[in-house]
Amino acid sequence: MKTIRKLLAATALTAVSAVAAQAEKWDMPMAYAATNFHSEVGANFAKCVTDGTGGKLEIVTHPSGSLFAGNEIKRAVQTGQANIGERLLSAHQNENPIYGVDSIPFLVSSFDEHEKLWDIAEPYVVKALDEDNLHYLYSVPWPPQGLYFKKEVNSVADMKGIKFRSYNTATARMAELTGMLPVQVEAAELSQALATGVAESFISSGATGYDRKVWEHLTHFYEVDAWLPRNAVFVNKDAWNGLDDATKKVMEDCAAKAEAEGLQRSKDYTQFTLDGLRKGGMTVQRAGDQLMKELKAIGAQMTEEWLAKAGPDGKAIVDAYKAAN
Repeated sequence: MKTIRKLLAATALTAVSAVAAQAEKWDMPMAYAATNFHSEVGANFAKCVTDGTGGKLEIVTHPSGSLFAGNEIKRAVQTGQANIGERLLSAHQNENPIYGVDSIPFLVSSFDEHEKLWDIAEPYVVKALDEDNLHYLYSVPWPPQGLYFKKEVNSVADMKGIKFRSYNTATARMAELTGMLPVQVEAAELSQALATGVAESFISSGATGYDRKVWEHLTHFYEVDAWLPRNAVFVNKDAWNGLDDATKKVMEDCAAKAEAEGLQRSKDYTQFTLDGLRKGGMTVQRAGDQLMKELKAIGAQMTEEWLAKAGPDGKAIVDAYKAAN
């Protein structure tokens, strides 16, 4: 009888060890605060995968650039330092212009327009990521981008000399063309940059301003709806290829849910955060006619510059989008 009990115990221990050996834990670096809707959607995605695989694959999110800084995340996943991560794609436009397709100024200015553009552009972005050893899972747009200042601005001339936080090629170029001074600042460092005067202005959605309580340092937000950049979630391609089909299916299903949830939350968050900026004491308004006219002229120049760098693929995307509208 003792022998049988020992055999049963040994068998159970072996089974537990086998399950433990099969279980994997993936750390998922993210650049934005845990309370940002992108981070919350990512956390829900991670739980969906963990639950859906019965713990066989556990994904743990690390928001606020706590594991890797925002500008390190893509490289970390490419090289296998992390198996999965989330990153603002347009921040890597200098590596491949296609990553900046969502930041062409004034090509789209609403969620509906943006989704039409993304339907066309997504296969090109997926291909670019694949060439960088990354498997694309899902992406979520930010709300339309507006301009933050600590003074009233009615024209491009009013922007001259202002220190402007840039986060990608498009924002740096916008700063140059408006006479502002571009300063590279990651989202996690934005509050400190504003508090210390390293940056005095930036372009982003109401969500970023609300999350960072920028009314403590700035006074005006101008709705210009310049573009709607996307955060993408991707997996190291070698890690992806190492998964079994059942786990891949769970991840793809969870990714589809996350993308739908993220889009709706981005839409819902738009007005909520603008109202939040007002409650914080900021002046929130549409940009005036003169400012919009001047910004759109700059946008037209930036579009031509992007097309020249993006080559045939960029032209194909823009031509297809314009033909569909």
